[in-house]
Amino acid sequence: MAKLIERARLIVGALALVLIVAMATPVSAQQGAPINPTASAVKEQQLLNEFSRIQGRGTIPDVRSYVLEQPAGREWRQFHEVTLRWIGGIAVLGVLAILVIFYLARGMVKIENGRSGRKIERFNGFERFVHWMTASCFIILALSGLNITFGKPLLLPLLGPEAFTTWSELAKYAHNYLSFPFTIGVVLILLMWVGGNLPNSADVEWVKQGGGIIGNDHPPASRFNAGQKLIYWIVVIGGGASAVTGYLLLFPFYAAGIEGMQLAQIVHAVVGVLFIAVMLAHIYIGTIGMEGAFEAMGEGTVDVNWAKQHHKLWLEDEMRRSPKGARAQPAE
Repeated sequence: MAKLIERARLIVGALALVLIVAMATPVSAQQGAPINPTASAVKEQQLLNEFSRIQGRGTIPDVRSYVLEQPAGREWRQFHEVTLRWIGGIAVLGVLAILVIFYLARGMVKIENGRSGRKIERFNGFERFVHWMTASCFIILALSGLNITFGKPLLLPLLGPEAFTTWSELAKYAHNYLSFPFTIGVVLILLMWVGGNLPNSADVEWVKQGGGIIGNDHPPASRFNAGQKLIYWIVVIGGGASAVTGYLLLFPFYAAGIEGMQLAQIVHAVVGVLFIAVMLAHIYIGTIGMEGAFEAMGEGTVDVNWAKQHHKLWLEDEMRRSPKGARAQPAE
């Protein structure tokens, strides 16, 4: 019996020794190479290559907020911080440079026969109200929008962090809230003047003769000439595009996801800077570029000689309809 127990002890000891050696062998084999804890970790670029986005988990109901990163976001950032600044800078500064050169070379377009002392109504009170409401909102929207793109590199060093933060906060609120009266104004402009802004044969001749701005010819035009019609459709189409894309951003995730809002921001920004560039030319012609033009929207009337020079067909129609429409006024 004692011998049997002794043999069992030897067998158990041998098995234990074999087990210990078997377990120790891979450990000793690994001791020569350093351990890399991230060897099997997935790299960020691998995730981006495999998936259209990296998404986590959350507790709020809107699962779209769980997106942590998606490749289009980097492209959007490159556009916003580099490409857009080039587009905006070239468009706005380029138009300003052209206007300055043009003014120095051409000067103000004068009323050739001088003022007649008689005036005719060009825009009624409601039309002027809609115009100035829309124009005032546009100016604030333009300045606050340009601040989003150019404020950080241009204004932040001048104003300092605190003042720039306050200005940007106020500009953002103004941009959001004034978008509503601006949109209403664009819709009213569309409805008020669409009939007078359809192309006609007189527009072709107006373009051929440079519209009286280039050269000394003053081709006859209806109430709105070809240049004004172009501005009108830019306001309607550009304003409409700005409004639609702006509201997609103002009310996120209601009608578009992340990618849709990034596309909306790109369209909104490009249309915005081009819109600003075109409006600079419009403001120039309506103020220092043409004598008597500002009076049309300033007081609603224009001198008869101004109307005869720039809108002869419209003046003739008005005189036929109401011979007393051009009423006598004291000469200024």
